[in-house]
Amino acid sequence: MVQQLGQSGRSVDDVIDDLAAKRSNDVKWEDGRTFGMIYDGGPSVHEVAERAAKLYLHENALNTKAFPSLGAIQSEVVAWTAGLLHGPETAAGFLTSGGTESILCGVKAARERAKAERGITAPEMIVAESAHAAFHKAAHLFGLTLHKVPVRDDWTADVEAMAEKINDNTVLLVGSAPQYPQGVVDDIPAIAALASSIDANCHVDACMGGFVLPFVEMLGRDVPVWDFRVAGVSSISADIHKLGYAPKGVSVILHRTKELRRYQTFIFDQWLGGFYASPNLQGTRSGLPMAAAWAVMSHLGIDGYLELTRVTLANADQMRAGVAEIDGIRVLGDGQYHLLAMANEPDDPNPIDMFALGDALEAKGWFHDRQTPPDSLHSTVSNSNTGVIDRYLEDLAACVAEVRGTSTEDRSTNYATLE
Repeated sequence: MVQQLGQSGRSVDDVIDDLAAKRSNDVKWEDGRTFGMIYDGGPSVHEVAERAAKLYLHENALNTKAFPSLGAIQSEVVAWTAGLLHGPETAAGFLTSGGTESILCGVKAARERAKAERGITAPEMIVAESAHAAFHKAAHLFGLTLHKVPVRDDWTADVEAMAEKINDNTVLLVGSAPQYPQGVVDDIPAIAALASSIDANCHVDACMGGFVLPFVEMLGRDVPVWDFRVAGVSSISADIHKLGYAPKGVSVILHRTKELRRYQTFIFDQWLGGFYASPNLQGTRSGLPMAAAWAVMSHLGIDGYLELTRVTLANADQMRAGVAEIDGIRVLGDGQYHLLAMANEPDDPNPIDMFALGDALEAKGWFHDRQTPPDSLHSTVSNSNTGVIDRYLEDLAACVAEVRGTSTEDRSTNYATLE
């Protein structure tokens, strides 16, 4: 596709009106009818993020000597996150553009550490089939052999199967807290113990749970231990732009020590431009999401996050209970937090086509991601969905009745940007 940029510019109002029109077919996350992708912390969170964004719209975190405020912002956000995740005094990390970049950095650090300390030149990693696709992307980009093991009947990683895949080239084992598809927490102590037994890294993907599980625990709900309290956990990824309620895109990659963190940093000193070092995959980094994350975390504090988490859990609990009351569909697994997946009843003589159900719900304005196997509809519930769950469950029951006995030919499960 080729298109010429206009010769003469357009007025500010004309440009903004055009952008507003382009949004007309986007999901209506402001109405709470989207289960994922955007997380709404409320009017005051919007205000503080937008005001911070305006201050840092043009700042560049490529060189924090030029912008020391961004260096301070990064250090403080990383330290606050380490505090939430029970990091030791030695914990260190960086901000990234999102969960995928944090995961890539964790994999790169494991590869580089194993090469330097164990002499491994053919690195391998072990993940469950529930682990985020970004680990497969990292293996592809960084030249690791990836071993994928199944999940148990409860959808958690099969640790015994992981143990069978360990060999002298294993550099990384991965656990999720929680994993995305069904929202359950892997047995992190067992996975970390396996990693420690061969001096490999253990990365915990808490992109979905890093800004939820600490507050769930503070609220008194049972949470299996998963963070730096587990000996053997070497790194954790946690997304502030999910249920940390900051705008896209900002995440944290934390390492147990600065020594472990240094393996993710790229350093090059043979360039005519001088000494070059980048702590993650980007060079130039926008200061905007970093400042907005700092502002949102500062604004909410522990108490603000506790209230948002309390409301989120209430929304998710109501949704799970409502699904259980509708014949023909069920919640997969025993997720206790903010993630859930709906599937049909396998013994139903006239099973619901879950993708047809998703289409029917979308026609009523409700957006879910499709997953398979098994065919299911995924929901990341948050404060964004407050006040709409009753209406959603009414529409869900009606849509189940509507699609029973029908099917759709579209079996796609896109979690992607493709043209």
